[in-house]
Amino acid sequence: MDLLAGLADIIPEERRFGSGEEIERHSRGVTRHSSHPPDAVVFPENREEVSALLRFANESGVPVVPYGQGSSLEGHVVPTHGGISLDTSRMNRILEVRPEDFVARVEPGVTHGQLNERLREHGLFFPVDPGWDASLGGMAGTNASGSNALRYGVMREQVLGLEVLLADGSAMRTGGLAMKSSAGYNLTGLFVGSEGTLGVFTEIILRLKPVPEGAIAARATFPDIEAAGNVAVSIIRSGMMAGRVELVDERTVGAVNAYKGTDYEESPTLFLEFSGDEATVGRDMERARELSEAGGCTSFRFEEDEAAREKLWEARHEAGLAIRNMNPDKATVSTDVCVPISELPGALREARRTIDEHGLEAAILGHVGDGNYHAVFPVDTSDEEDVHRAEEVNARIVGYALARGGTCSGEHGVGSGKRGHLEKEHGDSIPFMRGIKDLADPNGILNPGKVLPDPRPESGIPEESY
Repeated sequence: MDLLAGLADIIPEERRFGSGEEIERHSRGVTRHSSHPPDAVVFPENREEVSALLRFANESGVPVVPYGQGSSLEGHVVPTHGGISLDTSRMNRILEVRPEDFVARVEPGVTHGQLNERLREHGLFFPVDPGWDASLGGMAGTNASGSNALRYGVMREQVLGLEVLLADGSAMRTGGLAMKSSAGYNLTGLFVGSEGTLGVFTEIILRLKPVPEGAIAARATFPDIEAAGNVAVSIIRSGMMAGRVELVDERTVGAVNAYKGTDYEESPTLFLEFSGDEATVGRDMERARELSEAGGCTSFRFEEDEAAREKLWEARHEAGLAIRNMNPDKATVSTDVCVPISELPGALREARRTIDEHGLEAAILGHVGDGNYHAVFPVDTSDEEDVHRAEEVNARIVGYALARGGTCSGEHGVGSGKRGHLEKEHGDSIPFMRGIKDLADPNGILNPGKVLPDPRPESGIPEESY
């Protein structure tokens, strides 16, 4: 079969097919996962084109991998079996903003930043903030989270409805414009976080929030990471209206200083933000100072000016890039566990002990307000011993979280990197998940090799690749 000729019958414009650098860009993710080139990169511009592409792929047995900005961390967008990389970046229209209903309808290629820029005039914003200017389709696909999740929740709480195209090209709408519904199964919640394995999003309905009246950001430094974790737990338990409670360790701060030219004190640090009416914000910040000092903090500084707050959060958002920049010739492994909040201090302590025990130069950071943290470390993928050591550390950190009722993935998703950990966490429900996959995608063309194993030989996809 001549794949490109078949695709050209659907999209005749040559400019909407990637080649050279585009093929290479669509062959890889952000972190350690091995690259694999797609056989074709296609840029559809509307639902009808996506539907036709899926029908063709389904009839021909060609894998299809949805692609947004390529910023996911678990190999979600790597076309491990070749096929079509379906890039939705040209489907980037904001279809409707309904400020009176706190709702927006968007195409999947709209980015987080693009939507919030449009919402400024209405005094609204979209709160899920993954730290990248990611596409909203990709964010929905991985159930993305970020620093605002403590107050506003993760992507699944913000998506009110979807237009989804299944593997055969048929369209289905889930949810709607209403803020709640008890009508039937929660299919919107099922598709959010499905990582392109059940369908392709062509429209997303999002819940919006009003911009808070005032906000104050602060950073508190501590002698060790466990002390910082204990204070984070105290702040959450206090009942204050904390918007963000983020943690970075001394290695992360050092990497940010080198990357951004800043001079932050290189100690474990909590980044905090409180927002709302000015009186409440002021009281909460003072209470946070008292809790931090009681917990042994060595310094506590806050910023009310918007530009200064943005600079503070820019340092936190770019921490991942800063860590990777310290070892540009190595791949990066990032854990993504989330534990019950009471288990957080012990989990941080155990993660640091495990990392040091294995001789890794790893940084620890995360959205600790909801128990989610990451250990990030460089790995020489050409060194078998280094790879084994990284895998052992990752497995032990995940094992500690699972033993305490936590999860292997708080926000990055499963992709190809965490399928083994998913089985440990949800082994009894995987057959049911596979049944859902088979219903939505009976020929196994949608993002194969991600989330679940698929042992069926008739899919045409080698079993061993799972």
